[in-house]
Amino acid sequence: MAERKAPENRNEHRPAIRPSARHAQWHWATPQAEVMLGAGDLAGILRFYRRVHGLNQTELGELLGYDKTYISALELGKRSLDDVGSRRRVCECLRLPPHILGVTDVADTDHRAMLQFGESTVRLAEIARQSGHAAEAVSELWPLVARLEARVEDGHTERDVLHLLARARVGLGVALGNVLPEERLSTAAHWTAKSLELAEYFEDTAMTSYALRMHGNELRKARLRGAAVERLRRAVALAPDKDARAAGLPLLARAAGALGNGTLFDQVLRETDDLLSTVEHTSLFNPFSLHEIRLRGLIATGRNYEAIRLVEHSPTPTTTVAPQWRVIELVTVGHVQLLADDRNGAAESLDIAVREAVAQRLPHQLQRIMRTAAGRLSAAYDAAAQALQRMRSEMAA
Repeated sequence: MAERKAPENRNEHRPAIRPSARHAQWHWATPQAEVMLGAGDLAGILRFYRRVHGLNQTELGELLGYDKTYISALELGKRSLDDVGSRRRVCECLRLPPHILGVTDVADTDHRAMLQFGESTVRLAEIARQSGHAAEAVSELWPLVARLEARVEDGHTERDVLHLLARARVGLGVALGNVLPEERLSTAAHWTAKSLELAEYFEDTAMTSYALRMHGNELRKARLRGAAVERLRRAVALAPDKDARAAGLPLLARAAGALGNGTLFDQVLRETDDLLSTVEHTSLFNPFSLHEIRLRGLIATGRNYEAIRLVEHSPTPTTTVAPQWRVIELVTVGHVQLLADDRNGAAESLDIAVREAVAQRLPHQLQRIMRTAAGRLSAAYDAAAQALQRMRSEMAA
C-alpha cells in the first residue's frame, strides 16, 4: 500500500504551535521521553510527540505529509516505515536524531564525537578557571555553548545534549564573572540563569542545586543580593549530600553578609563551621576562603572591630587556593587594615593585589581596590585605575 501524501501545499495549512507549547521541545529530555526514544518505537514516538505538542492526528499528518488514516495506522502498528528515506524525513520533521529510527547519519556520528569533546572542554575549562586562567576558559566554552545551542535550536534536544549545555552555560557564566568588570557582571548572571532554566527540566536535584549555587553567587557579584540569598537558600535546601551543602553554605554566608543580614550571616557560618569539621575541605571552600568570607561579612554587617581583631590575632591560613582567591583576600585585608588605620599595611596589601589582579586579569578586583583606596591611598587607587583602563582598552580592541 503506497503512502498517502497530503497536498503539495500542505505547509500553508500547517497548524501553528500553540503558545503553551513554545518550550515543548524540552519534554524530549524527560525520563519518560528518554525511555520512549531509546526504544525506537515509531508508534509510541508519534503518540508521545502529539501529546507533548498538543496535536491531533490530522495536524501531525500535515506536518509529516501523510493523511489522518495513515497516521492512525502508524500509531496502531498496522503500518510501518521500512524505507530509509521515509524514516529520515520523519526524523527531520520531528527534529529527531536519525539514529532514533535506525538511520545511520554522518552528522550524528560527528555529534557523538562533539559530546565527548564537549565533556572534556567543560572539565578543562573549570581547571583553567581555578588555575587563574578564566579568560582561556571563556575562549574554550564560548564556541561549545554556541554549537550546542544551535543544535537545540534545530530541535535536537537529546538528554545528553541538554545536560552538557547546562554545565557549559554554568562554566561560561562563572568564568565571565571573573573576567568582566562590575558594570557587565549581569552578563555572567545571565548565562548562569540560562543554565538554571535548563537544569530545572531535569529531575536531578544535584544538578539543580549546583546551578542555583553558581547562579546565586553571580547574582551577588552583580549586586542583586536579595535574589542571590533566595537562590542560595534553595541550593542549600536541595543539596543532595554533605559535600554539596558544604559548597553552598559559604556562598550563602557571603551573600547574607553582602545583604547586611548579620543574623543570617552568623547562623550560616556556624552551620558551615560545624559541617566542614565533618567533611573533607574542598579546593574552593577551605580555611583560607572561609577566612576571607568571614572578614568581609563582619565588615558588611558593621562589626569592624571584630574584623580588625581577626586580622591582627588570627594568622591567615596557608592552604593552597586558586590565584583569584588570594587577590580577593588581599583586597579584603587591605580594607580591614585601613579601618584599623594601618595605612602602611593596607598600602602593601593593595599594591600586591593590583599586581596580581593584573596578572590574573581580574577587573572586578581592580574596581574593589579602587573603592577601598578611594580618598585614603591615592597611589593604590591610581595604580588600580590605570590598570583597569588598560584592561578595558585591550578588551575593546
